[in-house]
Amino acid sequence: MSSLKAQTQAKVDAGRKNNPAFMEGVDREIEKARTFQQGEKALDLGGAAPDFTLPSATGGSFKLSEALNEGAVVLTFYRGSWCPYCNLQLNALQKINDEIKALGAQLVAISPESPDSSLSAEQIKQLPFTVLSDQGAKVAASYGVAWEVPEFLLEHMRNDRQLDLEAINNGNSNILPIPATFVLNKGGEVIWRYVDVDYRSRSEPNDILEALQKN
Repeated sequence: MSSLKAQTQAKVDAGRKNNPAFMEGVDREIEKARTFQQGEKALDLGGAAPDFTLPSATGGSFKLSEALNEGAVVLTFYRGSWCPYCNLQLNALQKINDEIKALGAQLVAISPESPDSSLSAEQIKQLPFTVLSDQGAKVAASYGVAWEVPEFLLEHMRNDRQLDLEAINNGNSNILPIPATFVLNKGGEVIWRYVDVDYRSRSEPNDILEALQKN
């Protein structure tokens, strides 16, 4: 089985072949955000994770402090179900979910999508982990990973992808989380993180498992 990095790189390579001008534009926007890409504003290692309560895709609610009472938590911020790179990542994480549980932790995925648009009813039934709706990306902002998307990318989403982010995210049309994953120990301390404003790059699932094993 190829690594998540290999899968996302294959998608990038295909994009460069099929739409080189767009990919070059993405490269320019990512370069402009280099300090953000390096995690300058993101919650750092050893930092205390801000508590939050968010609605879940299943209609319930999730409170971080309550989850931490049960054990470690893996938080991953993603752009939305419309993002192919996010779907590759979530699929990869789903495959290691049993191992995450065996290590006494739980996986939680967070996007700005409203609860009724993030997943279909059938998808919700099949989910082995928690999916939360962070409308307005306020929780993402508290973790330092909310990003005002450049107009270049927004135009691509509107015109080429036919995406209405305002509708998908219930009023939020331009703030998305950058791909970020935080591993929190039971005390709510960040013991591992992956932060990269380049949405084409994601953390490797095995790195998450290694961080939990060291906890």
